[in-house]
Amino acid sequence: MSPISPASLPSLTEVVLPGRVDPEGLQLRTRPVPEPGPGQVLVAVEASGVSFAEQQMRRGKYYDQPPFPFVPGYDLVGTVAGTGAGVDPGLRGRRFAVLTKVGGWASHVLADAGDLVAVPDGVGAAEAETVVVNGITAWQMLHRVARARAGMTVLVHGANGGVGSTLVQLARRAGITVIGTASPRHHDAVRALGATPVDYRDPDLAARVRELAPGGVDAVFDHVGGEGIVDSFRLLARGGTLVSYGTAATRDVPGSSRAPVLKLFARLLLWNLLPNGRKAHFYNLWAGRRRRAAYQARVREDLGQVLALLASGEFTAQVAARVPLAEAARAMRLAESGTVTGKVVLVSGS
Repeated sequence: MSPISPASLPSLTEVVLPGRVDPEGLQLRTRPVPEPGPGQVLVAVEASGVSFAEQQMRRGKYYDQPPFPFVPGYDLVGTVAGTGAGVDPGLRGRRFAVLTKVGGWASHVLADAGDLVAVPDGVGAAEAETVVVNGITAWQMLHRVARARAGMTVLVHGANGGVGSTLVQLARRAGITVIGTASPRHHDAVRALGATPVDYRDPDLAARVRELAPGGVDAVFDHVGGEGIVDSFRLLARGGTLVSYGTAATRDVPGSSRAPVLKLFARLLLWNLLPNGRKAHFYNLWAGRRRRAAYQARVREDLGQVLALLASGEFTAQVAARVPLAEAARAMRLAESGTVTGKVVLVSGS
């Protein structure tokens, strides 16, 4: 293995996270391109995202932390370059999105053919990439968990981020009023998406939200966790739903990767026992994966809805930056900087 450099290398190229390192400690590895086995496809990766999960993983703080070393990459978009036994060879040359959890930061990836989700014609790889993990997460939290509907008011924390900006657009399209937290420099971008921005650092944030929604909000989507989750729950109207989906507040706090999540679970469980008509849920993208066929069908249905909106122009992809795969360190730094709106995308062949 060698430090990442932009040099063009043959065979399969992948980015390796060797341990708890700074972004500059990411390494580039090459090896022969593998042959797809039965039920598999070989995907020539065109785009893979830099998600919050990778930021946690490089710190060893992801709840289901993979053992080091490993290749990061929660999702990808690419073209089928080869098919294994039992797979329709007609898939070759077609563009698909794939959830991977790990392994997506590579020039080529083996995937289960059942995990493929077709990308509509006319949708670019980087644009499609922004709504793979983000689109499934936002769609399922909004429609399957919170069951939000027209006329409701919701609070979206991190409304300028990858998931947040996707949530805002999907909610506005459904006729839902959105209040979105973000730093002031992102307020214009949040307004452009259709939400009313509030400063997440405002010590009177809860009071500001109450001004906009005096009776409370119908749902809160909170990726921050930590002590702030208490205010999120208190801001709910009777009958409202808190959807927690992360612990960003503890990303840089030393200690166990599981302790913050377990503490959060305990809190949500307690709140659900209170007789106040409010509900609290933790959203897990990977829940139900043991029932693989049903899980794959649900992913295809939900991501398919978001990709169709993207193809029709009813949804705008929020590509924060396109960065060559060999410059993964720069992409990670940018994603962690808090200066961008949308998702940083690694692109192959650049």
